[in-house]
Amino acid sequence: MRQNPAETLRRVLPKIREVLHVAGVEMQLTAAVSFLTVLQDESVSIHTYSHSFLHIILQNLEHRDAGVSNAWLETLLAVIEALPKETIRHEILNPLVSKAQISQTLQSRLGSCKIMGKLANKFEAHIVKREILPLVKSLCQDVEYEVRTCMCRQLEHVAQGIGTELTKTVVLPELVELARDEGSSVRLAAFETLVNLLDMFDSDDRRQTVLPLVKSFCEKSFKADESILVSLSFHLGKLCNGLYGIFTPEQHLRFLEFYKKLCTLGLQQENGHNDNQLQLQTLEQEKKYISVRKNCAYNFPAMIVFVDPKNFHLELYSIFFCLCHDPEVPVRYTMAISFYEVAKLLNSGVYTIQKELVMLLQDESLEVLDALVGHLPEILELMINGGENNGSESKLLSIPDLISALTTAEQRAATSLKWRTHEKLLQKYACLPQILSSDQIYYRFLHRMLTIILTNNVLPVQKAAARTLCVYLRYNRKQEQRHEVIQKLIEQLGQGKSYWNRLRFLDTCEFIMELFSKSFFCKYFFLPVLELTHDPVANVRIKLCYLLPKVKSTLKIPTDKHLLQQLELCIRKLLCQEKDKDVLTIVKRTVLELDRMDISLDAFQKRFYENDLLDQEKERQEHLLLEMEQLEKEKQQNEGRSANVNDKIFEKKRRDNKTSSVLAKSMTLTSSGSSSCTSTGKEDKKSKLVRSQSFSTQALHPKYSNIDKCSNKSSATGYTSSLSGMGKGCMLSFSDDSFRTRSTGNSGNATFSSSSSLIASRNSFNSADQKNNGNKESQSRKMSIKNRKSNS
Repeated sequence: MRQNPAETLRRVLPKIREVLHVAGVEMQLTAAVSFLTVLQDESVSIHTYSHSFLHIILQNLEHRDAGVSNAWLETLLAVIEALPKETIRHEILNPLVSKAQISQTLQSRLGSCKIMGKLANKFEAHIVKREILPLVKSLCQDVEYEVRTCMCRQLEHVAQGIGTELTKTVVLPELVELARDEGSSVRLAAFETLVNLLDMFDSDDRRQTVLPLVKSFCEKSFKADESILVSLSFHLGKLCNGLYGIFTPEQHLRFLEFYKKLCTLGLQQENGHNDNQLQLQTLEQEKKYISVRKNCAYNFPAMIVFVDPKNFHLELYSIFFCLCHDPEVPVRYTMAISFYEVAKLLNSGVYTIQKELVMLLQDESLEVLDALVGHLPEILELMINGGENNGSESKLLSIPDLISALTTAEQRAATSLKWRTHEKLLQKYACLPQILSSDQIYYRFLHRMLTIILTNNVLPVQKAAARTLCVYLRYNRKQEQRHEVIQKLIEQLGQGKSYWNRLRFLDTCEFIMELFSKSFFCKYFFLPVLELTHDPVANVRIKLCYLLPKVKSTLKIPTDKHLLQQLELCIRKLLCQEKDKDVLTIVKRTVLELDRMDISLDAFQKRFYENDLLDQEKERQEHLLLEMEQLEKEKQQNEGRSANVNDKIFEKKRRDNKTSSVLAKSMTLTSSGSSSCTSTGKEDKKSKLVRSQSFSTQALHPKYSNIDKCSNKSSATGYTSSLSGMGKGCMLSFSDDSFRTRSTGNSGNATFSSSSSLIASRNSFNSADQKNNGNKESQSRKMSIKNRKSNS
């Protein structure tokens, strides 16, 4: 039909029509699919198709094999969509009246139900009312429950074709009657159709007709009609929100309690009995109960809307906890899928479900982890925004728990055989710089990514780890850490012993060029990449040749003129020295591509305007990171200095208090006058020695002297004035000591020597020695003054 439709219709199709009368099941199924494919390919016009193929399709609808009959029916339903109305009326609708009669076979009547559901949308409402609705009513009253069930499920399509008014007067009464049918499958079909048509009923119909039916279904579901329980749990969210406006507070609470009961259905049935019959019943019901709880998990976001997100913690958190900790994987899997929707609905209250996020990340089932990771960046972003809106001090209340859960999830995925889950996880972890600090990522995740690149055997996983590592490097805020990672990439990948690692280095360089500025790549990676032109493995050189055009695009002239020369030199060497034919072919092709390339200049050009703007923005952000790092260092230094100042002030007060106590003691001894001059002299010398030792200790720490200079000066003045009643010799001695203290504040080394000489002089009682020492002291004072001037 695709190559020669006219000859196929004339010569081939008649032969197919003849052989289908006696063909087996496989040929019948193949013919049904082929006829549908011809329609979808539009190999011929719809008029030609209906003339040539439609009669064959209608003839085979009555095939005795149910599978064959259904295959031809599906083809006919697809054909009805494309056929014109007149053709449908004459070829399908008119014969349908007889095929829908009770005297026809069950298979014929079932096919008629599906055809009428399709035809209801093809004609105007008055035609449907006159020609189709009588057949619909007849089939709704059919003696076979299969026919009533099939027709009931088509009432939704019929209602959409006839409009709201006819639905209320014709379809709704039929649904009410079918909802009370003796067949459980009929009641189930009526219930599901009623829920799907809920939007077409006004508030009065919902209050007077739909709500009583729904209440009846809920009451019977646990007692006499458990067959509807699974369907009821699946549609409960839509049902509760559809009837929300007509619920009284009591009915609202009643439906909420019913939902809570379904969420824990089957979890309280374990009573320890070992009776065989009870075990069989439990096994039969277990799958049904798991399906019910799974459907409750599916409807959880709808129930949050039903109770209002503000009441989540009070009304639904306990159920959320139970569903996330459900013993069955399908339930937890569904909760993981709907976790993002729940987080969106909770908005500022999202912090209440952080523990469940951590728990699901650590779930033993990789299916649950895979379902959760799909929206992990969005979930974490919502938690950050929710925490900020809530006024919490930290963006995420349990960062350590989150980090532990993320690392556990990655390790579990890495040790499994599901590498696609591992790849997906690593891709999503690229969002972590928006969540965690630079140091947390560096110590807990960045090195792990490098390990995966070096040790994992799955290429997509390695590439995902390489890209995520580049993202971490992009947002790292410490230059020392960045340089360390860059050095490891070059040494362990670019210069690695395994050619596989060197190939991954080139992949990583591609991600570097994508995420970083051109100047960054040229500064750190340009020359290491060119070194691989001498690689002993041909595959590495081939991959490098494919990468060279991108490498050249990172250059800016005239800034990178020397790098351009290096690139041209490497290419010339490849052309002259390459012996591998495949590599040489690619090199020649790459040379032609490089010659056609234009190199961007330092100044903006119209051709590269957008790319230059983007690169400029990347470069600006990189400089901003460096500035932020510098500001943080200065802040830390200032904080350290302020801490040192506080320590110095405390030490100074301690020394002053000690010195004051010693002076007070010496003043008491001097003013008493009961001691002899010799003893007084000894006490003075002893006092001087103690104070001299105190100042010597101060001189051992010259860094304190500048800060305490003013304090020393004022304290020395105080000492002089307080000792005004003492002898002249004592007065001169203390004055000299205070002067030496000031000298100490200006010159550390000189002060240490002068203090030593001061101690030696005070241990000597010879007057001649005192005179000589006085001359030495005057010389030391002069030296101290000179040193102070030179320092200033």
